[in-house]
Amino acid sequence: MQNAQCKKIHIVGSVGSGKTTFARLLAHRLKLPHYELDNVMWERTQEGDKRRSEADRKKCLHHIAASKEWIIEGVHYTWVRESFDRANLIIFLDTHYLKRV
Repeated sequence: MQNAQCKKIHIVGSVGSGKTTFARLLAHRLKLPHYELDNVMWERTQEGDKRRSEADRKKCLHHIAASKEWIIEGVHYTWVRESFDRANLIIFLDTHYLKRV
């Protein structure tokens, strides 16, 4: 995989499959910004996490997906069509259940 070809990477997989760890390592190696979909789904505040509205999620995801390079990772798949459509590469981590637990 060459950085010039794969500047938009979407990593999906089940909870505990290693998405975040893999995305961080890959982002560091390829020098690409990394985004966790949990931080798009949830607004992080001092009072606690607050679920974003569908419109706010869509706006936030559009801002990320429209940029020229990124690695996006998360378990979410129903509302992230734009990032799938814009990705140069989609990676599915199919980690065995016993390794995840």
